[in-house]
Amino acid sequence: MEHGSHRRRSAVYSAEYQYLLTRLRDARHQAGLTQVQVAKALRRHQSFITKCELGERRIDPIDLQRFAKLYRKPVGFFLPRRLST
Repeated sequence: MEHGSHRRRSAVYSAEYQYLLTRLRDARHQAGLTQVQVAKALRRHQSFITKCELGERRIDPIDLQRFAKLYRKPVGFFLPRRLST
């Protein structure tokens, strides 16, 4: 079990995932929104937004779509142009 969680954690810290996290924070700032405002709009706790932005919680595709819609960005804005293999 511990080995599996280590794998998951390492994926969160990949360069591609770090790019997503940076873009997520950038998009929120560009939209002029605070974490509290985002949390209210998405009907989540503010801690959910913080954990997503810090990489402490994995962002699933549905949540990414919700962030993108709120921030008025295409989903592709959050993804690296080329993923390494």
